[in-house]
Amino acid sequence: MLTSLNSAVSGLDAFQQEMDIIGNNIANINTTGFKSGNGNLVDSFSNTLQAATIGGTSSSDSMQIGTGVTTASITNDWSQGTINSTGVSSDLAINGNGFFVVQDPTTTNQYVTQDGTFSVNSKGNLVTSTGMYVLGTGGTPVVLAPAAGLSMVSYSVGATGAVTVTNSDGSTTASGQITLQNFQNPGALVSAGGNLYSNMANAGPLTAAVNPGQSGTGTIQSGALELSNVDLSAEMAALITAQRGFEANSKIVTTSDEILQDVVQMKR
Repeated sequence: MLTSLNSAVSGLDAFQQEMDIIGNNIANINTTGFKSGNGNLVDSFSNTLQAATIGGTSSSDSMQIGTGVTTASITNDWSQGTINSTGVSSDLAINGNGFFVVQDPTTTNQYVTQDGTFSVNSKGNLVTSTGMYVLGTGGTPVVLAPAAGLSMVSYSVGATGAVTVTNSDGSTTASGQITLQNFQNPGALVSAGGNLYSNMANAGPLTAAVNPGQSGTGTIQSGALELSNVDLSAEMAALITAQRGFEANSKIVTTSDEILQDVVQMKR
């Protein structure tokens, strides 16, 4: 009797975690570069009532009762979201695989992101929305600088990450190279908040950061951003399934409690 109760409680926990994942996905439906999460369930250890026997004059199958369910892992769906044109020169989307590499100017810690909401600060650094440096060739910050004695009128970023500055006299200057990083196992990346990921070493960098379009990385699309890859219709359907699963397991808890109560009252 307690087995059914414990199994149902494990189901309540699992479906609650599933609803937590779905809730987070839906909450981030408009988050730039967000990748939806998926919970993977597996059955728990089973109690063996009778072991299988083979040989001699008889054989029998094993008899087992499962003890519930548990969440084996929570993985991200790394498929690309829709690329949406913004018309802002500093907004960059990765058309394909790869991550921008950024650095905290205070701690020098490095992270990767697929959120290309960038801008240029007062020093000419290309930075994220939180002020982190976008890194380029050699792991150094990308700096937009005009030719000596001139001022910058505008700039552009090519598909391969090359940054070109248009000077006040109409001439152009090559000014920096944005690089991308790719991983063998992006599932090992750890969300650090702010659309940033850490734990890059354990994710298995394929190479050092490279120019976009090399080593399996995608190309850069300037004036655009990658939207969240959350499928709202699929999430709502999954939410209904998780809700019904939670309700069914709560019913098992209630029924088990009623039967235990009947057993206790049998003494009277």
